Amino acid sequence: MKKILLVFLLASFSLFGQSDENTCELVSKINTLLQQEHFKPKKVDDSLSVYVFDNLIDALDFNRNIFTKKEYLKLRKHRLKLDNYILKNNCSFMNEFISIYKTALIRKKNVLEKIQNDPFDYTKNDSIRFSKKNFPFDLVAKDLDYVWKKRIKYTILEDISKMTTNLDSLTENFSELEKITKAKLFDANLCQVNTILETKNQIEVDLQNAFLNLFCTYFDPHTNYFSLAAKSNFMSGLSSSTLSLGLIFQLNEKEQIVIAEIVPAGPAAKSNKFEKDDILLEISNTRNISYTVSCSSIDKVGEMIFSDTNPTIELTIQKKGGAVTKVILQKQFMKATDNAVYSFIAENDTKIGYINIPSFYSNFDNNIIQGCTDDVAKEIVKLQKENIKGLVIDLQNNGGGSIEEAIRLSGIFIDRGPFSILTNNNKDQIILQNEYEGSLYNGPIVLLMNGNSASASELFAAAIQDYNRGLVIGSTSLGKATMQSIAPLDTAKEESFVKVTIEKFYRITGESNQIKGIIPDVALPILFDSIIPREKSYATAFKNESIIPKIRFAPLPNNNFSQIIKLSNSRVKNSAIFNKIRMANEEINALYNNPKKPTRLAFTDVFEDVHENDSLWNQFKKIVNRESNFTLSNTADDLEKIKKDTFLQDINSYKIENLKNSPYLEEAIAILNDYNNLLKK
Repeated sequence: MKKILLVFLLASFSLFGQSDENTCELVSKINTLLQQEHFKPKKVDDSLSVYVFDNLIDALDFNRNIFTKKEYLKLRKHRLKLDNYILKNNCSFMNEFISIYKTALIRKKNVLEKIQNDPFDYTKNDSIRFSKKNFPFDLVAKDLDYVWKKRIKYTILEDISKMTTNLDSLTENFSELEKITKAKLFDANLCQVNTILETKNQIEVDLQNAFLNLFCTYFDPHTNYFSLAAKSNFMSGLSSSTLSLGLIFQLNEKEQIVIAEIVPAGPAAKSNKFEKDDILLEISNTRNISYTVSCSSIDKVGEMIFSDTNPTIELTIQKKGGAVTKVILQKQFMKATDNAVYSFIAENDTKIGYINIPSFYSNFDNNIIQGCTDDVAKEIVKLQKENIKGLVIDLQNNGGGSIEEAIRLSGIFIDRGPFSILTNNNKDQIILQNEYEGSLYNGPIVLLMNGNSASASELFAAAIQDYNRGLVIGSTSLGKATMQSIAPLDTAKEESFVKVTIEKFYRITGESNQIKGIIPDVALPILFDSIIPREKSYATAFKNESIIPKIRFAPLPNNNFSQIIKLSNSRVKNSAIFNKIRMANEEINALYNNPKKPTRLAFTDVFEDVHENDSLWNQFKKIVNRESNFTLSNTADDLEKIKKDTFLQDINSYKIENLKNSPYLEEAIAILNDYNNLLKK
């Protein structure tokens, strides 16, 4: 066995040794591209070296239970030298990373195999510590058995505690539950480590990709290295039409990937071999790359499902009765229903239009743009037939997309004028404006945003604010005011790509949303808002700065905005639901910001720890499931479309269910009613 293992390791090192030059060639090409095209290129120096090293180490051993202190110190000698290696085109240092990481994984595997049949003593006075900061590397090889026993003991106790709030029932059945949970955890851990070790070149490829991506993110958080599959997967999220299996997946309560919906007329539906709640066990492509779902990262599974580099895949699924079957599917281009614009009529005294824009996607058909703007225009036409008295545009959780679409969308609501200013690394000012004069919708607008609204969403919101075209409500947006372009590193092969930040955009006032985000006209308390990672949380994010604009613009009259804002602020201040959210956020912030106390590895202690915040979670549920004072309905056009399509009916019901109790939509409707009432006076 040892001999076989040694051959395996030598073969792997040899393979990577042959690709040293490839890694250096790629990083050299990346650096050349970034120095030429990046908005604000940086020197390859010690600062880069420290950033890449520290983040690579964290990626490999975030919990500090893989590398020993001795192994870490061996690697640490490279901490200030990576920049020198890169500039000298010498990437052999990666061999040591691979060697030590592989050795550590094999040791972890051996430890797990050794202790999996050991009885666990839950009466010992052990405890486990938690920290928001990384622990130091102080692990020694002789302590590994003890460290991993503690870690798995806690996970066992935690998993059992999560089964129910009935402590007596769990205590009574503890022995049986412990046996089942323990076996499951060891199987999962061993499966994961074996998958990494046994998949050909996975460690080499993963480390190379991680290294190259960290090199990129040193320049800024949105500059990234992409393999062909990763690029394809990224682009699919920016399109409303993509190669698809015709299956919608979700994680169930057991964290299994299951089939949530089967899209009519898609490849899966045509096969007649899938049902809702089928469990995905394994997925493979035509290049003999296979992932056991329980043993692989969600990213890798998702990449195979969504990227167009895997047009044909084989799915291994488990049916409700337990039978396992394999199905080969050929992907086809389909409308991505979860990434497309949709609308409803929200009614409380008056009819208000509601349009949700999940992303600023852009498709090209015969060189003609067919993006989210075109879809919004269609929804507006349908809503106007219903005689709406205002429009809510929902950009919550819209992470951006095409800046061109954001400009086109602005032109639907603003008659003419500039909408944004781009600057590049030459400091040129490029004025972005709609090429057509005339707006499609001239009624009142309320824009909903939150901390996940970013980039193109922020550009559009800024234009709406700067022209006094509507009110922005919600919470401060993410704060990303940069534009990226994807470039191949080799135009002949197109196997490796860099998404590079090439421009920054500014408001027509010359101000920037970078870091500070879009400040809403009416601030609404949003659950978990303070712990949403915004642009300022990234170590390499650009700072906020302004420019002197070379343009003029004429904002519209503010249409009693100050009165409307005052009314809304008063309503929000006295709102029972918003006060509940404020109080819940205070508890959330206390939990998040305060260090968690050490927990004794006894069942009662872990159970109490797990259920300490049950009342808070129940409070969240009540907030989410509250009754609203508005109704939601479909336009006549949409009702006609969905009445004979059960899939569309299910999707429609799901969207209504998620929206019908929203206090944010409720307040948006109230603001528009205030606007209309003030007009009557």
